[in-house]
Amino acid sequence: MDRLISEFDRALRAITGVANAARPSPAEQKPNGDLTDTERAHAAALMRVNHVGEICAQALYQGQALTARDASHKAALERAAREEEDHLAWSAERIRELGGRPSLLNPLWYAGSLAIGAIAGALGDRWNLAFLAETERQVEEHLTGHLDALPAADERTRAVVRAMRTDEAKHRDTALKLGAAELPEAGKTAMRLASKVMTTVAYRI
Repeated sequence: MDRLISEFDRALRAITGVANAARPSPAEQKPNGDLTDTERAHAAALMRVNHVGEICAQALYQGQALTARDASHKAALERAAREEEDHLAWSAERIRELGGRPSLLNPLWYAGSLAIGAIAGALGDRWNLAFLAETERQVEEHLTGHLDALPAADERTRAVVRAMRTDEAKHRDTALKLGAAELPEAGKTAMRLASKVMTTVAYRI
């Protein structure tokens, strides 16, 4: 029962945006850039997409950890989830600073990702880790695209995205070292298509 309550609390905090960062935001030491209203709206929308990605990450890690068989793998997933919670808090804070709002579909994103994570975990640890490694690789690629798209003067947002990308690469390397299998190309393509739908919708809603 205690575990159930803890997991429900974790889900509720992720969906409502009440996340506590263990590390200070990388944006803290950066100046506020001189952005136009259009640039601020664009940066806020991109960070909304990233915030949705972090909500999905919390749900994926939760589902994967719940069904992982190996204790060391479960511990690695839980460590990564704690770092991803920093990303969740940093993204939410930056959205507020830019005058934006989180996605209205956060409960839907969370529920879908939790189910996917649980299924990945149920397939066995090698495939669980394979899904994690490919997810992080695609997220790293996605964040690189955001660095290209963000206004050059928005140093605060860019600092957050760079720090997130560094962590994602570390999580991918961890999954590979733990013995992740290689996902079939069809699986990678399906993940890219699902990501495209999510990012397109989250940018607007």
